[in-house]
Amino acid sequence: MSEIKVQHILTIAELLLRGARDNYVTITTRELGAKIGRSQQAASKHLLELEEKGYISRRKSGQGFCVRVTEKGYREVQELFIRLKAAIEPLPKVIELIGVAVAGMGEGGYYMSLEGYRRQFLERLGFDPYPGTLNIRLDKIYIDLKRELAMYPAITIDGFSDGKRTYGWVKCYTAKINDKIDGAMLVLERTHHDESIMEVIAPVKIMDALGLRYGDRINVKVFVQQKHKSNGAVNIR
Repeated sequence: MSEIKVQHILTIAELLLRGARDNYVTITTRELGAKIGRSQQAASKHLLELEEKGYISRRKSGQGFCVRVTEKGYREVQELFIRLKAAIEPLPKVIELIGVAVAGMGEGGYYMSLEGYRRQFLERLGFDPYPGTLNIRLDKIYIDLKRELAMYPAITIDGFSDGKRTYGWVKCYTAKINDKIDGAMLVLERTHHDESIMEVIAPVKIMDALGLRYGDRINVKVFVQQKHKSNGAVNIR
């Protein structure tokens, strides 16, 4: 997570409260300053700094301007919220994610077959995964949950080098697919997929074992480890 100022968090939060995640909203620097407990000049400076960092976008509207929180700005606040929530509240034991099976690019089989990964999967997950991942396109309402899950403690598969190239780390969360197959949901350091795609592995070919076809709906119950381990520092100024 990048460094973010407290006043920036408060400013983005106020804009989100006004609906600025999905729409441009009109707000004066006087109004904003009053809401965040700062002067009009300070509020104006905050908006300028946020715009420079790509956290908001602004456009002229008559005599004033409209503001919208960018995806980058929303993610910054959301990530901080998730970390604080994980620190303050008990971790959920299970997170349920639902989507549809989709075809991948065939890369999963290659990576799952690498000895540097296979050995660690066997040691840390307790099974030798089928050489391939099941790709699930999550329903929109579950994408934020997947992002939240990535902030929680995980079983980590270390990255490694084979002398020719390096391979990134993998975070694993034990899972139950369609209440029948034990496996793991993966969060990869490097991936070509967008955030709507969840990758799942198991000791068997999941599609065949469950008699699934692409487009079929899949339910994945992901189990959260309860012992907290820090995933990195949050710098707030």
